[in-house]
Amino acid sequence: MSDKKEKEVDPSTEEKIKNAARALFHQKGYSGTRTRDIAEAAGINLALLNYYFRSKQKLFELVMIEGLLEFVGSITKVFDDSTTTLEEKIRLLASNYIDMLSEQPDMPLFVLSELRSHPDTFLSKMNPQEFLMNSSFIKQYQQSVMEGKIAAIHPLQFIMNLIGMIVFPFIVSPMIKAIGNLDTADYKVLMQQRKTLIPIWIEEMMQVK
Repeated sequence: MSDKKEKEVDPSTEEKIKNAARALFHQKGYSGTRTRDIAEAAGINLALLNYYFRSKQKLFELVMIEGLLEFVGSITKVFDDSTTTLEEKIRLLASNYIDMLSEQPDMPLFVLSELRSHPDTFLSKMNPQEFLMNSSFIKQYQQSVMEGKIAAIHPLQFIMNLIGMIVFPFIVSPMIKAIGNLDTADYKVLMQQRKTLIPIWIEEMMQVK
């Protein structure tokens, strides 16, 4: 009984498992990671891992959602920072998103899978309308449209273009590597270059013709 209580109140073991799983999922992806590998990396036995998380799928979901919530929090700060201009926000979003996706390349496919399988549950956790459509980012965008500084397109078109430019190359990374005959290091360099290129392309789109 005492052993069970000790397990239940030991957050360090849970964190060791999550940290080991996170590193392996990022390195090998979901399908390439075995629960036995996670247990070995965390320095525990397989039975203890199963005690805490039951399955690889549940552990993967927890790790990915924690990472996503942390990232959404950092992005919310960018969207709601009234001290930065619209152009500065675009540069920060491109840079932060690309860095995050480079560290967590499985994130886009996980998000797409959850959106398709459990849209209501997933969106309730993220609440994108609240943090996005009421943000300083959108207010600045709408104000710039009213002043004739940028083209008058629906803000969702603007958001879709920005997110699509950032996220799509990570979703189709195997195809991009194959087309360009790129190894992982070359691909990462290519993605880092997009931190500079995406704001330029977005600003070109926003110009009043």
